[in-house]
Amino acid sequence: MTTTPLDRHRHTNTSDPRADGIAATIADRGVEFIYYQVPTLTGRTVSKVVPAQHLTRNLEKGVQFHRTAMTDLHTDRTGQLLGGGVQAAELTAIPDLDTFAVMPWDTSVARFYCTAYEPDHIADIGGNYLALDTRAALHRAHAAFTEETGLVLKTGCEPEMTWYGPGMEVTVRPGGSTAYQTANLEVMRPIYKLVISYARALGLDMIEGDYEDPGQLELNWLYDDCTTTADRLITYRQICHQVARETGVKASFMPKPAQGSMGNGCHHNLSLWDGAENVMAEPGRRDLHLSKTGLHALGGILAHAAGSTAIMASTVNSYKRFWDDGQFAPTTANWGMDNKTCTVRLSAVGRLEYKIPDASVNPYLSHTALLAAIKDGIDNAIDPGDPQVGSSYDGKGLHARLPLTLGEAVTTLNDDPVIRGCLPAELVDQYTAVKFDEWARACGAVTDFDREMYLEYL
Repeated sequence: MTTTPLDRHRHTNTSDPRADGIAATIADRGVEFIYYQVPTLTGRTVSKVVPAQHLTRNLEKGVQFHRTAMTDLHTDRTGQLLGGGVQAAELTAIPDLDTFAVMPWDTSVARFYCTAYEPDHIADIGGNYLALDTRAALHRAHAAFTEETGLVLKTGCEPEMTWYGPGMEVTVRPGGSTAYQTANLEVMRPIYKLVISYARALGLDMIEGDYEDPGQLELNWLYDDCTTTADRLITYRQICHQVARETGVKASFMPKPAQGSMGNGCHHNLSLWDGAENVMAEPGRRDLHLSKTGLHALGGILAHAAGSTAIMASTVNSYKRFWDDGQFAPTTANWGMDNKTCTVRLSAVGRLEYKIPDASVNPYLSHTALLAAIKDGIDNAIDPGDPQVGSSYDGKGLHARLPLTLGEAVTTLNDDPVIRGCLPAELVDQYTAVKFDEWARACGAVTDFDREMYLEYL
């Protein structure tokens, strides 16, 4: 009898001894409710809450969502519900045992991340992975990458974000900056204490943080396998929104909250590992240097930087980062030795910092695109070219520019067969549909800029 991925997942959940451990934890901690969560195309999560007493049933049967939940139940400007319309079939979401966690702010609630499948009853495709599940797409992509190359992609993210509301105001002297100042960290003390405490309870190994622009806080955790890092970023966002509710302020992952201020990036720091060896570094060398494998990986990243920009910078607002000169956001597909103005910065021995991703990024999509670009670079020995010397903003660079609007970026994505081809066809079709609609809405919106420029134009 042929088994499907859904069959195999159900078998794991009903036979793995970890399920007994989860049941014991639920009893010991007094868990009453469980969120069954699935990330959407845009990096949000959708959930169902189920009384914990139904654990055994849900481990096997999962929960059902209307599949348009994967596209945030988004209706485009023509009135079409994207992701299949109102008549679309539901999906089956099965919990992943290794993602169970008790919420530290309310131990009566726990959560699972789930993998989404086509429901059993659909002919021919029933039990297959749901194409719109970005988290499952990354897991499959990384497994295939490791099988083909023998390497593991390890990453760490730098999730910048803005906190605003009562008590968040700080003073900026003329010509000065708020970055790194102890007094400003003290303003954030109630926030960072809660965020770090909750994050550690949920398995994030928090390592450092700093205050940057007004209201902007960055807290980092230790790097890991890219699939784990992606899950942790989604968890981190949930933590921050919870802390905002508790402290009476707002937590924003908007990429560019204000002109003239730093944008909220989510730089991806990456390296490639063969067991305990970072193959992007050469043994015995301590200088900023990349191995041949590292150079080819870098070449692939740069070759597909423009094609992946719609994934890394996923909102209309994302592109405001690129137009605000001197704010450390990249504008050309270049790299440099500890050069913060470049798209890719060689920041430490055997480690690259990729600076296009911003706070709105879906980390499952960004890492899937990175894997495809790196694989193409290694397979085809792509040369990254010479490093940028000096500022990338002086107009002297010879590297290709990045898309500067979401509309241009989506077109460029569709023209890049490596990036488009690394994702299931239905997924990339729906992603580009959502993003083209977002761009169309922005183009059609009458804003304060329009009124200031044209209300009394003639």
